[in-house]
Amino acid sequence: MKKMKRLNLFYIPALVLFGVFVIYPFFDGLRISFTDWNGFLPDFNYVGFRNYESLFSDQWAGNVLMNTIIYGFGSTIIQQVVGLSMAIFLDSKFKGRGVVRTISYLPVMIAPLIMGYIIFFLVQFRGGALNDVMGLFGADRFDWIGKPHRTVTVILIVNSLQYMGVSMVIYLAGLQNIPVMYKEAAAVDGVGKWASFWHITFPLLAPALSASVVINLIGGLKLFDIIRALSPPAPSSGAHSLTTYLTYQYFNVEQAGYSAALGVFTFLFILVVSIVVIKLLDKMEVTM
Repeated sequence: MKKMKRLNLFYIPALVLFGVFVIYPFFDGLRISFTDWNGFLPDFNYVGFRNYESLFSDQWAGNVLMNTIIYGFGSTIIQQVVGLSMAIFLDSKFKGRGVVRTISYLPVMIAPLIMGYIIFFLVQFRGGALNDVMGLFGADRFDWIGKPHRTVTVILIVNSLQYMGVSMVIYLAGLQNIPVMYKEAAAVDGVGKWASFWHITFPLLAPALSASVVINLIGGLKLFDIIRALSPPAPSSGAHSLTTYLTYQYFNVEQAGYSAALGVFTFLFILVVSIVVIKLLDKMEVTM
């Protein structure tokens, strides 16, 4: 018992850091969301739930919420399909497998903001690498991010492919933990590869699927850096998510109270979506 009490002391630094950098900012932001503070001057007034009521009358709120859902669920679906396909491919034995694994995971190691600016210099209308290459073949320049739906599509694809490696690693670990005897028994019984995958491999990958979906979904719902790099600050660009829109409200419009309310709403939205998805995945694991 004495040893256990001594070991518990090692939790204190982590708890202090968590309290200072997570718990305190959250509750302070919650307090600010009930004020009209502009983010700079020391004076402010408490306005009750006015900032939260403004969420329902904000002309851009519906657009940024829809974009957030697209980035979250759209990226998650693409990442599962591509990540699982890559994991199955890399689970097979061939020369240079380690190199291919490393290259496939490299985009994850690039900072999202840097990745966003790299893509920006590829797709910008004037001076973009893609348009320069198209010009060499006599094709007209194309404004890849000139319209909101195009910008959203580019952001969705970039985010999906950059973090595809996360899903790949999770699925690869799941595949390598599946006992070979199951596949061998299926092969002896004459079960085809597709049937073997659908009825044996995929059900055994249920825990990996749950982990991959939740991690990628949360990452997509709070996407910020790539949007900031590929989209102008103003919400009229039509590509902003909740996270980029709340920074716009704070730094550009100087409505820190409303920005804090957006932050609280974003937190609750991601929390509720995550809980619902986790419960659905748990039920699916039991069924499988």
